[in-house]
Amino acid sequence: MEAADYYWQGASGQMDILARAKPIGEVIDASPDPALRQRLARVQHIRAFASHDLGLPDNASYTSYADLERRYVVWNVFAAPEFSLTPREWCFPIAGCVSYRGYFSEVAARDEAARLAAQGDDVWVGGVPAYSTLGYFDDPVLSTFVRWPESEVARMVFHELAHQVVYVKDDTQFNESFAAAVEEVGVRRWLDAQGDAQQAAHHARAQRLRDRFRVLVADARERLAAAYASDAPDPVKRERKAAAFAAMRAGYDEAKVGLPGLAGYERWFAGDDGRGPNNASMVSVALYVGEVPAFRAMLAEEGGDLPRFYARVKALAALPKSERDAALARAADGGERLAPPSATTARTR
Repeated sequence: MEAADYYWQGASGQMDILARAKPIGEVIDASPDPALRQRLARVQHIRAFASHDLGLPDNASYTSYADLERRYVVWNVFAAPEFSLTPREWCFPIAGCVSYRGYFSEVAARDEAARLAAQGDDVWVGGVPAYSTLGYFDDPVLSTFVRWPESEVARMVFHELAHQVVYVKDDTQFNESFAAAVEEVGVRRWLDAQGDAQQAAHHARAQRLRDRFRVLVADARERLAAAYASDAPDPVKRERKAAAFAAMRAGYDEAKVGLPGLAGYERWFAGDDGRGPNNASMVSVALYVGEVPAFRAMLAEEGGDLPRFYARVKALAALPKSERDAALARAADGGERLAPPSATTARTR
């Protein structure tokens, strides 16, 4: 897809979402669907909690609802070289360089994936239920996630609002990991406030499954990184790559015995083409959670005070990437507290 065509599909897709959006109150009054009315009423409470209790932006985002009449809002294309876990990047005027390319059409996304695969890349196409316009537009609640379990809806709203608090151009993992850390603490506090044991149990179960899946992926990433960094010839690297993915699959099959709910990850393990995970699908996971431990540690050091945590992350965001990465590594290891950037550092970013 040519650049002009790509930008057109992005602009027209965004305008279609905004055109479909209606104030939640109006939808509650007019919808013949009682389940939707009830869920949207709960979303109003979630949205108020986000600003009042979590310090997230108090604006018109997630105060409207759009029925998209499809399963996902966009499909993201991830790509990585055959022997690398470093994702390909695409650069855009507002968002900067990001490690995926989003399409409002699944067909277009898969066409792009096929083009990249033909060039030798590992590719992965992932459906996305929501994304943030970073406050440039009033993002609506979408039909793609509104009927999820309530704790999952809250997780989505908190995550996307977090992108409006801090967003760093050219650092996808930083942005997504920060938002994932905010959603994590946000959902815990939401559930505590509701006092609903059933919801809390459902969320705890879902979190156990997510954590186990992430461990499987992290272990495989270590084996793959070692294989790719070696001086072995390409055929040997391919053998080691295949062995790492086979070991991850065996670990997954074993883990499912004790955690049957892990079967929900079967599609990911099957892969887009039925040949299993690859470097690109590994990237699609790591980008969203790779730095979460560092952000968890930072929040703990701030005594769970979210406004102070946000201020600290904003200071971190102002650093050059090399310094930012080093500070995150120290935080994850329980190292020294991040010092605010000097005026000189901020100017030379």
